[in-house]
Amino acid sequence: MIENLSWSSVCMQKEDGGLEVRQLKEFNEPLLGKWCRRLLVDRGGLWYKVLVARYGEEDRRLEDGGQICSAWWKEVVKIQDGVGDGMAGWFGGFVVGLLGDGANMCFWRDRWYVDVMFCVCFSR
Repeated sequence: MIENLSWSSVCMQKEDGGLEVRQLKEFNEPLLGKWCRRLLVDRGGLWYKVLVARYGEEDRRLEDGGQICSAWWKEVVKIQDGVGDGMAGWFGGFVVGLLGDGANMCFWRDRWYVDVMFCVCFSR
């Protein structure tokens, strides 16, 4: 009979008595980060066009979708924009944009001052 079987013990290495089952959250967040990067870099790609058609775009940024969006899209928006728990916004915190000709930057919605967008600091 197995006693004290907990999720943490199931996720341990086999050598330590576990089953090596992956923690889904730790496995899923890097995959969501890959989507954030892909959507940032490949704006002419098919998936970007599909998501623009589904959720819309404002100031060259995909909309969050509100109540009608999928659970996957909510998670992508959460790690990209910083809405939610402690790991929220980690992607946006590690990405630095280059101004260049301004085609990929948005004065009003990008973070220029500390961690707050101008549209929040100077709301109308």
